[in-house]
Amino acid sequence: MMFEPLSGRREVKVTERRAGNGFAQCVRDLAEMHYPGAEKIVLAMDNLNTHTLASLHATFKPEAALRLAQRLEIHNAPKHGSWLNMAEVEIGAMSRQCLGRGIPSLEEMVNEVKSRVAQRNSTKTTVRWQFATADARIKLQHLYPRV
Repeated sequence: MMFEPLSGRREVKVTERRAGNGFAQCVRDLAEMHYPGAEKIVLAMDNLNTHTLASLHATFKPEAALRLAQRLEIHNAPKHGSWLNMAEVEIGAMSRQCLGRGIPSLEEMVNEVKSRVAQRNSTKTTVRWQFATADARIKLQHLYPRV
C-alpha cells in the first residue's frame, strides 16, 4: 500500500506473500512510474522487516538499487504505533469495505482491490487525521525520556 494522504491517491500491489522483493518492486514502481521526475521521494513506513534498503539491494543490480535508494528519504513509524501510519489506516478501511469476506483466489483479490483503489482514487478519499500533537504527547508520554 502506497498512500499519498494529501492528494488522496493510493497505489496497491497485491502479492501472494509479503517479501522483500515485492517491497523493492513497489518502490521501483513508485519512483519510475508514479514519480519519475521527483528528485526526492519521502516515505513514511512501518517497521516490517522487508521494508528496508537491503531489499532493494537483494532484488536489483547494485547500480539500480543505489539509484533508487538515493532518491528516498525514509521515516519509520514507531514500532508500536502502526495506528500512526496512514497506509495502515487505509488498509483497515479497505479491509472493512471489501476484504472482510473470503475471496477465493489471488486473481479475484487483485480485481477487487483494483476496483476499490480506482473508486477511492477517483473520489480523492483522504484519511481524516484526528490525532493532534497534544494527544500524542499524552498517549506517547512513556516514550519520552525523563529529565
